[in-house]
Amino acid sequence: MHRERSRLAVLLLLLSGVSWAEEANEPPLPEPSSEFEVPDIAESDQPLTEDEDVPPVPSSWSSARWTSLLRVEAVTWALLPRGGEGTDAGFLQVEPTVVFERGEEFGINLGAPLRLPLWGPQDEGLFRREDWDSLSDWGQLVRSLKFGSDEAPWALWFGELDSYTMLTGHLVRRYAHRANPDYHPAAGVGTAYLGPVYVEAFSSDMLGARLMGAEVELDLEHVLFGRPKQGFRYTLSASVAHDWGRAGGRAPSVTLVHLDAVAVFMVRPTLEAHAFVGGGGKPGDSIAWGAVAGLGMESFTEKRSLWLRLEARRQHGGFRQGFFGADYELARFQAAGPDGGPVSNAPFPEGYSVFGEAEVGWDAVRYRGLKKHLKLSLGAEAFSWGRFDVDGRVAVQLFERALEVAVKGLAVGAGKPGARYLGSAEVRWRFLGGKLYAMGTGGTLLFPTAEGTLRPGAFASVGLGVDNAR
Repeated sequence: MHRERSRLAVLLLLLSGVSWAEEANEPPLPEPSSEFEVPDIAESDQPLTEDEDVPPVPSSWSSARWTSLLRVEAVTWALLPRGGEGTDAGFLQVEPTVVFERGEEFGINLGAPLRLPLWGPQDEGLFRREDWDSLSDWGQLVRSLKFGSDEAPWALWFGELDSYTMLTGHLVRRYAHRANPDYHPAAGVGTAYLGPVYVEAFSSDMLGARLMGAEVELDLEHVLFGRPKQGFRYTLSASVAHDWGRAGGRAPSVTLVHLDAVAVFMVRPTLEAHAFVGGGGKPGDSIAWGAVAGLGMESFTEKRSLWLRLEARRQHGGFRQGFFGADYELARFQAAGPDGGPVSNAPFPEGYSVFGEAEVGWDAVRYRGLKKHLKLSLGAEAFSWGRFDVDGRVAVQLFERALEVAVKGLAVGAGKPGARYLGSAEVRWRFLGGKLYAMGTGGTLLFPTAEGTLRPGAFASVGLGVDNAR
């Protein structure tokens, strides 16, 4: 199960769609054989929402065939100033979505929000200029594009990253590459395995020089004693991540590396537990290093999924685990805290921390969708010198899945001056048989400026959508 988690973590995350508050815009693509199998999106009488647009698994799911979904949303979208900076602006946002899938091996999801100016200071042009002013912004047209599956020796995926973790996660963890609201890249993720070797590589921007990383995992039992009955129980892995800092706004480049050893010490039909140790640093900087040790647990049943992780960490010389995280796309310009400046140059106190992460999914029936009736994801880290970071999101479905409420929050540097707080919420209600739905969203934003600072803002939207999911 640990191995399956490693191999499927990327696709489970990516195929679930965009940021938590916008996931309802994204019908999911088929999920390769896992505890979260995703069925046909075209046949259902149930009132569903978001990736609940997918009906229960049909008995003929194993037969590959074309399925499709068409969707259009129209909302008013307003940008509001915070802290007395700037003026408000309003837009009519029209968001078309087209999805085509064929079995587990291929899926394509196209669409992007088109924002037409309504009021406030506007630049000349049909659409909001900041949404399309760089080559990378054109990547938002591809919501997701998938080739291959977990059963194949290789797989490729392109689209948006939200809460992305690269395998062991000690360099890239819960990373969101569109945390900058004016930067809309398309990422690419590739996975491959050959015998005892498994490789995962990603680029946060396929059209620009930005964050790239790779991790290679070696099955020690396979290498020393031949192919085991259950693979990848005892592994060594090496990872590297490098930010070129050239797209989405200029920022200093940074490179980090990490080594990890993992041992699965308990295997049950619905439960698995593992332990791990590791260490990493910054190449060329002998004083920038860190160490980590911890435990993880995974438990899956037909109606429930549970994933827990607890780590003890040591930071030294500015290095820290999870450096490329939920706040990184903003921190690369201005780190949270009183010192400011890019996170790659900002001082980070030496000390210890405890990191915990939990993911919970529950459904009242054997629904097997990605969201379920309840989906909770939470990561938190407490530092010995008084700082606290937390990134969380929760979504619930009510009234036979006709109503969905999703909330997302981020706090970085809590307990210290210069702490950063962001949050958003979304509500969707389906009616008239479920093909028509009303939606409302709102939250806070931070916009990088030419001076390298972050300008606070907020957004709100309300409108209607229609699709053929039922």
